[in-house]
Amino acid sequence: MHDDLIARAQAWLAEDPDADTRAELAELIDAKDTAELAARFSGTLQFGTAGLRGEIGAGPLRMNRTVVIRAAAGLAAYLKKQGRGGGLVVIGYDARHKSEDFARDTAAVMTGAGLRAAVLPRPLPTPVLAYAIRHLGAVAGVEVTASHNPPRDNGYKVYLGDGSQIVPPADAEIAAEIDAIGSLTTVPRPTTGWETLDESVLDAYLARTDAVLAPDSPRTARTVYTAMHGVGKDVLLAAFARAGFPEPALVAEQAEPDPDFPTVAFPNPEEPGAMDLAFAKARATEPDLVIANDPDADRCAVAVKDGEAWRMLRGDEVGALLAAHLVRQGATGTFAESIVSSSLLGRIAEKAGLPYEETLTGFKWIARVDGLRYGYEEALGYCVDPDGVRDKDGITAALLITELASELKERGRTLLDLLDDLAVEHGLHATDQLSVRVEDLSVIADAMRRLREQPPTELAGLAITRAEDLTRGTDRLPPTDGLRYALDGARVIVRPSGTEPKLKCYLEVVVPVAGHSALPAARARATELLAAIKRDLSAAAGI
Repeated sequence: MHDDLIARAQAWLAEDPDADTRAELAELIDAKDTAELAARFSGTLQFGTAGLRGEIGAGPLRMNRTVVIRAAAGLAAYLKKQGRGGGLVVIGYDARHKSEDFARDTAAVMTGAGLRAAVLPRPLPTPVLAYAIRHLGAVAGVEVTASHNPPRDNGYKVYLGDGSQIVPPADAEIAAEIDAIGSLTTVPRPTTGWETLDESVLDAYLARTDAVLAPDSPRTARTVYTAMHGVGKDVLLAAFARAGFPEPALVAEQAEPDPDFPTVAFPNPEEPGAMDLAFAKARATEPDLVIANDPDADRCAVAVKDGEAWRMLRGDEVGALLAAHLVRQGATGTFAESIVSSSLLGRIAEKAGLPYEETLTGFKWIARVDGLRYGYEEALGYCVDPDGVRDKDGITAALLITELASELKERGRTLLDLLDDLAVEHGLHATDQLSVRVEDLSVIADAMRRLREQPPTELAGLAITRAEDLTRGTDRLPPTDGLRYALDGARVIVRPSGTEPKLKCYLEVVVPVAGHSALPAARARATELLAAIKRDLSAAAGI
């Protein structure tokens, strides 16, 4: 085993085109560090519907140039089998470590395989890449990003020509082509032959961002903005300037791209502490709202002043606010969300007489809904211009929520006032999440097995009226690893995360509200129920 491990590492080393990972691997081989070598060579990073995501380093279980070249070669082989051999593949990348290298390698592999390749001019938001695919008539797109993962990670996200991310069976078919790639020496990688796009693709994207706003809407709301050390700043500032909003006050410490993300433990607005600097800036400048993008700017977080303190709105709250705003603007078409998002969207759509769809988790599913006009997911993802970007877009979502805040401001009201109105109209929909990050993935498997073998019959004293194992699929949903419980006045979904080592439990309670004066009591009841559901669910799952 030991000799075999060293031999595999040496064979990898001989092919590795990257001086950094070669040096790292040579050191491990010289030190005969079998534990670390086994951690990198006991399998391969699996290509799935999220593409690839993992820690940067040498070996088949890490993100590196060798793994990316093989992935690109597999994607190229898949496209050729689909009859897309001469087509264009457009490639974008963020500002993480190695992102530009991975983008250039992908362009070289596509060119060598006889496809045309075009690379975005510099690190840009993921939505610009999603837009460029359709704008340029590409057969596929690749975005090199690990979104809001820790600094040590990178990733590889694949889109097909419809501009949305891959779903089964394309993921398995591409994975099979990747597995069939032999030695890297068989993969042609010319040093030239692809195009580096100019600013015109970004200009075209920015021209579309205006279209999400009503032509004569007020543009007065003042914002504080953080790019979370990512690539959103320049594009968001350009979009806000075009729209005529006041220039956002920047959180200077987080404004420029920095792959080390020095001010945050996790560069995700949802993580504790990530918004502290933005809130400090808000206390100093008293804006109407705070806006944050995640590092690749496909998500948008919103915070508002609540009493004396600033608080982040939940993704479900922003999702409902944007839906109500679009309804008021006269939007037509289907409103869609994932099953883990708040059922309030369905109530809003129903009252407006609009079609409504629920999908599996992820924008790869939401983006595929027929006639989509608006889609959102509780994890801060919003698609407000599906004809332009068939994916979540943190730039256009920021524009739309700032327009809504401006309209309310003109009437002496706030986003929180509108949330109160929605609660009175449709019932208070309160959501929360029980999320457990693990070192050992077997903890997640054990919890799921325990819930399947000994399903709870009640949570927080509420009887479970229906329990569904989503691995079997439903009449509306394809199979997925998850459990869904309907309770009297509540809903719970339990699933393993698709992109991180986490077990996620999504909770929602709906409390009827007689009028505005009944809101405080309804909120207290909702808080109490959510806490009790969390406690009982933790016990049932053994986590």
